[in-house]
Amino acid sequence: MPLTPTERDRLLLFSAAELARARLGRGLRLNVPEATALIADTVCEAARDGLHLAEALDRGRRVLGPGDVLPGVTDVVTEIQVEAVFDDGTRLAVISAPFGEVERDAGAPGAVLPHADALPEPEPLITLTVRNTASVPVSVTSHFHFFEANPRLDFDRAAAYGMRLAAPAGSSTRFDPGTAVEVGLVAIGGERIAIGFAGLVDGLLDAPGAKAEALRRAAACGYLGTEGAER
Repeated sequence: MPLTPTERDRLLLFSAAELARARLGRGLRLNVPEATALIADTVCEAARDGLHLAEALDRGRRVLGPGDVLPGVTDVVTEIQVEAVFDDGTRLAVISAPFGEVERDAGAPGAVLPHADALPEPEPLITLTVRNTASVPVSVTSHFHFFEANPRLDFDRAAAYGMRLAAPAGSSTRFDPGTAVEVGLVAIGGERIAIGFAGLVDGLLDAPGAKAEALRRAAACGYLGTEGAER
């Protein structure tokens, strides 16, 4: 059965979550990858069930408590991010406090300690106005292929092809419902390969015909900002 890279990633996550469920059922406490996979899979399945983003996040937070994981896991896993497919499109689900409110030991092994100096934001190459037409907030992370961001975000998709947010790695930008926000974009670096995301490219960004095909797929899937964008 042919599968896209996005579908293969989803099956891998599901398999890891099933292993975590089996071990939890035997009374074992979960490690970092097991706990992360189980919570992320729960959110993805909640989205598949038709739940809204807030409801899916709430379901994910109720899967595990501090007593279900090994010592130190709650200090390492303070936030989980997963791309889930909701009824109105793919969204980044950010599960903060995934085990509920817990006391953290700043000196515990694996604890995340913030660096004193924040990384500077890269200089944007272009600026676009983005309007969120959805009824819920949408967040996009710094290194997400912006062209493939949530279909309810209305902006010039063709101009955003091969670009990402001009923001430090690991950060995200939130678009509230009904609002228009100006964002800066920079070109995706490295080998310029986009795998996963919304599955509109899944390959070399600069391959012959890749942009035109990605625009065709986006338009066929109802992405806003693709009207007359075949250029």
